Amino acid sequence: MVKAEIKPTRSELIEVKRKIKLTQAGYKILKMKRDGLILEFFKILEEAKEIRAKVNQDNQSAKQKIAVAKAVDGVIAVKSAAFALKIHPEIQLRSKNVMGLVVPEIESSSIKTPADKRGYGVIGTSTYINEAARSYEVLMETIIEAAEIETTMKRLLDEIEKTKRRVNALEYKVIPELKEAEAFIRLRLEEMERENIFRLKRIKQKTAALAK
Repeated sequence: MVKAEIKPTRSELIEVKRKIKLTQAGYKILKMKRDGLILEFFKILEEAKEIRAKVNQDNQSAKQKIAVAKAVDGVIAVKSAAFALKIHPEIQLRSKNVMGLVVPEIESSSIKTPADKRGYGVIGTSTYINEAARSYEVLMETIIEAAEIETTMKRLLDEIEKTKRRVNALEYKVIPELKEAEAFIRLRLEEMERENIFRLKRIKQKTAALAK
């Protein structure tokens, strides 16, 4: 805050003190929000680690089962079963509120499909193909869950960084400048008051001298 722009008046002092009070209140609220977001982030982080491990596990399982199906039934039979699938799951994006932050909530229709609804003939298809199909359905459900958790985690991280910048700006720039302005106005008012007292004394002395 440039001192030349500050008016050293009592009304300005009152206004600056009001701004300091409001800014400090806002600072406390932002700190509480930042701390709450950080706690929520670490909570989501644990969930993200678990779901990421499950994605890797389900992916490995699906790869193994599709490899067995290809080895037993042949690549053509597996591809034919894959192309026969007629049902496609639908995904809907909703939103939910976490610590005042809007994050996505992913809802999907059932991905797991009964074997007789997959489009290929159950009788002419081995259990290996069915197991491979089921393992990939499980993997897809896990991926959808991971997408929701990891997107939420990223949104939280972005909001934490934004809130931290605002907290730091208030703590290290805005509040110190306001307090500096308050100190400057107090100093100038005290100087003006001393000057007035000195001037009144001079006037009183002159008046007394003239009265003699």
